[in-house]
Amino acid sequence: MAAAIQVEVVYALPQRQEIVTVTLPEGATVRQAVEASGLLQKFPDIELDGANKLGVFAKLSKADTVLRDRDRVEIYRPLIADPKAVRKKRADDGKLMKKGGGPVEESV
Repeated sequence: MAAAIQVEVVYALPQRQEIVTVTLPEGATVRQAVEASGLLQKFPDIELDGANKLGVFAKLSKADTVLRDRDRVEIYRPLIADPKAVRKKRADDGKLMKKGGGPVEESV
């Protein structure tokens, strides 16, 4: 009998997150884990070959990456706005930025 591995597949939405634990044969890939999790059926907006990127423990990974026991596969949602473009626009508008993102207090 082939050895089995257990991995978590995670998909986070703004208001909640889904975590599914799946048992797969040794040598299984990221794509196989996502497909076995049932999240593709539950969230039809997930596009493995499109907008959604995949990762293992917060490190971007390709769909054919081989998993190890107790890995956590993450499905990332696409960004609404490019952070670099937002910073550039803020700088072009002349707005001051403060570390931490809060409002900047003017010096007297």
